[in-house]
Amino acid sequence: MFTGIIEGLSEIVSIEKENSNVHYQLKCAITDELKVDQSLAHNGVCLTVTQVEDNHYWVTAIEETLQRTSLKNWEKGALVNYERCMPADGRFDGHIVQGHVDTVGTVKSIEDKQGSWVIHITYVDNKNITVEKGSICINGISLTVVDSYDNGFSVAIIPYTWEHTNMHQLKEGMSVNLEFDIIGKYLQKMMNSKRQ
Repeated sequence: MFTGIIEGLSEIVSIEKENSNVHYQLKCAITDELKVDQSLAHNGVCLTVTQVEDNHYWVTAIEETLQRTSLKNWEKGALVNYERCMPADGRFDGHIVQGHVDTVGTVKSIEDKQGSWVIHITYVDNKNITVEKGSICINGISLTVVDSYDNGFSVAIIPYTWEHTNMHQLKEGMSVNLEFDIIGKYLQKMMNSKRQ
């Protein structure tokens, strides 16, 4: 389980396709602390570390992951947010994040508010399970929803988050990984089953 509090940025060193899988070689400030079989969230996608060597580590994305997330758009040299699993004795600073992406959203607009940024995200799924002041996970970052509307929402970004995650690299039209709040998903499922 993750909390959506980003630890740092990993750089994609190489990308290798093998049948329907893609192997990513990355490097980050904590590579020497990683171990094989460890779960590590990358832009909100839970991936298993498959190899660690020198200052690099590897993860593999299978076809299901590539279809459901924005990993298929990753390029060599790009920076991705990373977060290790929450330790059992750690603080819960964000919200419950599983690392299981629900859908890919699109950046509709970015407003510079001269001290913060408001980002509007749209998605095509017909399931509006965001609520104003509720939680949303964008590229692995736990954020608070500002406005919620059909197939979209907005978030406000503080300078620290803008500078210490890959939010500052976003541009209109870019894809982002979205994980909706797990409590909201369960509530929506219960409501839908009562209607049937």
